Amino acid sequence: METSSPQEIRTKLEQLRLEHRDLDIAIGRLAEDLRTNELQLKRLKKRKLQLKDYIAKLESLLIPDLDA
Repeated sequence: METSSPQEIRTKLEQLRLEHRDLDIAIGRLAEDLRTNELQLKRLKKRKLQLKDYIAKLESLLIPDLDA
């Protein structure tokens, strides 16, 4: 990842969290529908997990390094 300012990281985090929440809602609705394509549902869940990992990575960039 290229060096970004903390504000750019926060903006990206906000976008990713919104996408994560939207996926959560979509997955919930699809899971309730018996006619749901299982492959599509798995892909959405995988994307949601990837977003979660990326969000955690960006959040860790915002934590200042402390010299012990």
